[in-house]
Amino acid sequence: MHVVVMGCGRVGSRLSRQLEHLGHSVAVIDHDSNSFRRLGEEFSGITVTGEGFDQETLAAAGIERADAFAAVSSGDNSNIISARVARELFGVRVVVARIYDPKRAEVYERLGIPTVATVPWTSARLLETLLGDAASEQWRDGEVVLLRVSAHDGWAGRRLADLETATGARAAYVTRFGTNRLPTPSMAIQAGDVLFLLATDDLVKGVQAAVHAAPEGGLG
Repeated sequence: MHVVVMGCGRVGSRLSRQLEHLGHSVAVIDHDSNSFRRLGEEFSGITVTGEGFDQETLAAAGIERADAFAAVSSGDNSNIISARVARELFGVRVVVARIYDPKRAEVYERLGIPTVATVPWTSARLLETLLGDAASEQWRDGEVVLLRVSAHDGWAGRRLADLETATGARAAYVTRFGTNRLPTPSMAIQAGDVLFLLATDDLVKGVQAAVHAAPEGGLG
C-alpha cells in the first residue's frame, strides 16, 4: 500500500521508517526540508517539502493513489485540515490525525477522523490504525519486537505451535475473551484470539504475510 505521512518529526520519521520496513511505499511531507534527515540514509521513499493541506504538495506525494494518510505534525490545526483534505477531497480510505488537545480529538472523532494523542505508543498506535490489527508492534528492545496479531480465520483450530513453526516467531501470550493466557504446547488458536508474538526484525514481514492468509494443509 502507499501511505502519505505529513510531518517528519520524531513520530513521523519513525512511523515512515516502520512502514517502509514492512514493505509499503511511503511519501513524507514537511515544510522544513532539514527534517528529512531524521529518516536516515536508508530511507528510499518520497520526500516533499510543503504544507500537508496544499493540494499540489499532496499530489506530489502521490495522494491520488494513497491507501492511507497520517497527519502527525506538531500543529493540531494543520493535522486536522490536512486529514480532512485527504479524506474529503482525495477520498483516501484510511486517515488518522495526531491531536494534542484531547477536547479537539473528541470532536474530530465524531467527524469520523480517528485521532491519536501524544502518548508513548503514538507511532505503534498509528501503525495499527493505518494497517489494521494483522501484526502491529507493541514493544521493542533493539531488534526484538512484540507483535499484536489477529490471525486469519483459517488458523482457527490449528495449534499455536504451527504458527510459530510457520513464522519463526515465539508466542508470548494469548488474549482470549478478554483474559490473558500463557501458551501451552497443545494450545489451539480460536477465532477471535489476539496473539502476542515475539520476533526479530527479519521475521516481521513473514509474520505479516502468514497471519493475513489461511495456513496450507489441513488441521494439525
